Amino acid sequence: MIHLSHSTQEILGEIQITGSKSESNRWLILNEVFNRNLIIQNLSNAKDTQVLQKALNSKISENQQVINIGHAGTAMRFLTAFFAIENKRNVLLTGSERMQERPIHPLVDALNHLGCDIKYNQNSGFPPLEILGKNITKKEVSIQANVSSQYITALMLNAPKLPVGLKINFIGQLTSRPYIEMTKRQLESIGVEVNWLENGIEVKPFQLTENKTVTVESDWSSASYWFSMVSLSNDA
Repeated sequence: MIHLSHSTQEILGEIQITGSKSESNRWLILNEVFNRNLIIQNLSNAKDTQVLQKALNSKISENQQVINIGHAGTAMRFLTAFFAIENKRNVLLTGSERMQERPIHPLVDALNHLGCDIKYNQNSGFPPLEILGKNITKKEVSIQANVSSQYITALMLNAPKLPVGLKINFIGQLTSRPYIEMTKRQLESIGVEVNWLENGIEVKPFQLTENKTVTVESDWSSASYWFSMVSLSNDA
């Protein structure tokens, strides 16, 4: 048991809650998809977001780039789809030892079905990934929907860049629908048309021709700690 105490049990001050990591990571990918025409306010300061931002800011090289995202699982999934449709982008996408034990084959299978060129560098189904970006013209793909929703989100975020958009068919029962809804809302907020299908979702092609400011919603789960402190104080 740990006993914590404060001499006065009084709290006085102001705090700034950082932006949602989930929203921030989506906006960072969309910013690149739309040629950096988004002005993102209240970006999360989470480590995963910083890792993703650094990877997206990496300079394109004629030789294969090695991009290590450490433990950032969201970055691994989002970047796999992003680099795969960046024509002539040559990337070895890797991560920590633990990251290399996390399967990614549902997303890789879907992307390769679209015509992408992704190969496993070591163990089949797991990072590191050798990605050679290509122009994609296919407009329909199927993916397992009863695993990570981030696989579907990775496809949705990059779909507006494809010439005819993308129809994503779900295999199995969709899990974590709220996260897919989050992605849908963010896309729609900047003008992208997204439609639920009977057993899937469709994202239409879209170009953002002028700068647009977006604000990341604050991470209210982080605020819960401060609410707890206030509720236990004598005077706040």
